[in-house]
Amino acid sequence: MFVPLYDYNPMRHVSRPYVTYLLIAANVFVYLVFQSDLVLQIGDRAATLFGVTPTEIGVGARLPRGYGALPEEVTLVTYMFLHGGWLHLLGNMLFLWVFGDNVEDAMGHLRYLAFYLLCGIAGGLAHYFSARSSSIPLVGASAAIAGIIAAYLMLHPHVKIWCLVLGRIPLKLSARWVLGAWVLLQVINILGKTDDDTSWWGHVGGLVVGAILIPFMRRPGVELFDRDLPPVAARVDRPRVEP
Repeated sequence: MFVPLYDYNPMRHVSRPYVTYLLIAANVFVYLVFQSDLVLQIGDRAATLFGVTPTEIGVGARLPRGYGALPEEVTLVTYMFLHGGWLHLLGNMLFLWVFGDNVEDAMGHLRYLAFYLLCGIAGGLAHYFSARSSSIPLVGASAAIAGIIAAYLMLHPHVKIWCLVLGRIPLKLSARWVLGAWVLLQVINILGKTDDDTSWWGHVGGLVVGAILIPFMRRPGVELFDRDLPPVAARVDRPRVEP
């Protein structure tokens, strides 16, 4: 529906979003090394090794011979660094690139990293409770990024975002419309009981925990809902260059 490209929302508290850079690098590294078959020839096995398999949580890993035995509780962290394909990876990393820096700025590096992991774990657990009988491994950073979307929406609903509507029409819209539409899509798919390979409940788990945590994990003095938004962030398309 909406593909985010760029937001003009300057950093206020940190010089660089180093944790966001690190998370993107880690996701790309894991995909190239463990899933692409360019380095290790274990592409399909990686999801079984490191993904969240609902039927295995709480009873110990019962993996096929030769697949190793990583405790399923640990996979609640490892699953969020794997992806179902390069398009899945690219989409998640684009959202992380556009929105993660300002959430990191609002929290600080270490709290932001904890926030990211907690939202991902919450998404893994939400998937587990919604699909306990599933033996299909869950992979992807979507739940963690859903938490970032919830945090950004509560921090900066009025910031303007350049995005592609329907994948091809460039428009500048407020974050509340872009991210609000994304949130609505998750709810519609759950209510419609869409039967596909996407863990919609995992997304919602990350969203809910992100919305709960951001009021407590933001820096002291950081306001919610753009109450401290510099006017330039809501109206400027690009930085001005003085003659």
